[in-house]
Amino acid sequence: MKHIEVVAAIIRKENKIFATQRGYGEWKDWWVFPGGKMEIGETPEEALKREIREELSTEISVDDLLCTVEYDYPKFHLTMHCYRCSLLTEALHLNEHEAARWLTKDELDSVKWLPADLEVVEKLAAE
Repeated sequence: MKHIEVVAAIIRKENKIFATQRGYGEWKDWWVFPGGKMEIGETPEEALKREIREELSTEISVDDLLCTVEYDYPKFHLTMHCYRCSLLTEALHLNEHEAARWLTKDELDSVKWLPADLEVVEKLAAE
């Protein structure tokens, strides 16, 4: 089975968490934490900063590792390293996503998360 390794940003601001809605592909309209694939030679932190610049045109600080999720999708195995992050600039621009929301802990279950991201949502809700 194909293996994909990605990073995801759990961006927090004023007790809310940033979520994005995919605008393309097989999982279009599902919600995810922003991020993407690591490139050869990148650390997870470098990959996350690059992906957030590409996807949201903003800068983040990578604060700490929340968890690593291992999930088997039908066509591939996913390893997703999820980091708590903070915004260094206020401006956010959706370059790849259809929509975005700032969600409180109580609102996390109000969107349709990708299966691997659901594990992260459960961890965040328990904090």
